[in-house]
Amino acid sequence: MTDPVALWTWLSPTLIVTGALALVALERRYPYSPGQRFLRAGFWGDLVGYALVQSYLLGLLIAHIIAGIDGATGGLSRRHLIGGWSVPAQLAFFIVTHDLYIYLFHRLQHRFPLLWRIHEAHHATAEVDWLSGARSHALEILINQTIEFAPILLLGAAPEVVLIKVTIDALWGMYIHSNVDVRSGRLQWILNGPEMHRWHHAIEIRDGVNFATKFAYWDWLLGSAHHPSGRKPSGYGISEPFPTGFLAQQLHAFAPRPPAAPERPGTQPAVVKGLPARRSMATFMRGAREAPGNVLVKKR
Repeated sequence: MTDPVALWTWLSPTLIVTGALALVALERRYPYSPGQRFLRAGFWGDLVGYALVQSYLLGLLIAHIIAGIDGATGGLSRRHLIGGWSVPAQLAFFIVTHDLYIYLFHRLQHRFPLLWRIHEAHHATAEVDWLSGARSHALEILINQTIEFAPILLLGAAPEVVLIKVTIDALWGMYIHSNVDVRSGRLQWILNGPEMHRWHHAIEIRDGVNFATKFAYWDWLLGSAHHPSGRKPSGYGISEPFPTGFLAQQLHAFAPRPPAAPERPGTQPAVVKGLPARRSMATFMRGAREAPGNVLVKKR
């Protein structure tokens, strides 16, 4: 019988690279924003600095932190508190609970200037694509991934759960940021995709909308969904100046700021002249009755 850890050790990077290549191809064939460049500004910094170097180094640090927590709790992981659950049940539990945490923390980052400082880099790219999800400040990743993976290890989940969840996270992060013109119909009530998440990065949105990562129902249920029919963002990014180098972007979070309130996060409603306000689930359902029930890529 194949060792699941050994299997996912090679299957995880294979699926991630394959998914990235597929999304790049779809971006070229069915772009949401036509004319967006593949080698956009900041591409190499996002790929090398964030996706490769930062991810590797923070992975080592987070593993060390979690090992320290495990030691301080007397080896909590050895009790295997959820070890009797099936692997699918473990995955479902950690995916749903962590997704709710990410939704709530993400919303706070757009509400409080101090938390916005470590999220600003993620929004600074003016061209959102499959790689944009990798651009996150080191402190943001340190916080979120420690909270994500500590329970998996401390509760004694099956060892392959970490590898499977890393794979799902990477693929879904690339997908929701991709420049692919997707129309997911009624599935958008449940699963998040580019059509909603690109509005989260829209430059004309001040207050922040569509905070969900995997499950769109958090936004619909908690009043932060924004899904205007027949419209697309006028652009992406932030209005404030932002440095271009990887190290400069990391240090920018600690730079002195002017006393004026930041553009993001604001206290103004997420409404811009000519754009509809956030939509409730009922409004979206009425407008989606004629939408296709299955996922498809809109043909040009």
